[in-house]
Amino acid sequence: MKKFLLIVALTGGFYISEAAVTSWGINNERCIFMQQEKQYKKIKVSEVSKEAMDKIKAGYGSYTVKEAYKAEDGSYKLVLSKDGINTTVTFTPEGELIKILD
Repeated sequence: MKKFLLIVALTGGFYISEAAVTSWGINNERCIFMQQEKQYKKIKVSEVSKEAMDKIKAGYGSYTVKEAYKAEDGSYKLVLSKDGINTTVTFTPEGELIKILD
């Protein structure tokens, strides 16, 4: 537990949204590995780069972009809608698909 608190203290208490993975290291020491999810800030749909939007429209032209978010690394998280069903998708700054979240 002390190591976990130390990790939290050293990271400044950042929000960790991914699950922690526990394994056993050398001399049976318990190791906890955590991964921090990217933080996205809401932006206007019109603020998505033209290059990315053109590529996204080529693959998802029948969808409407309802919301847009951008991470510090330039990647986008978009809420796409079709037939009343919303789907959240992440894209690279160039508009390449990274992951469909739901």
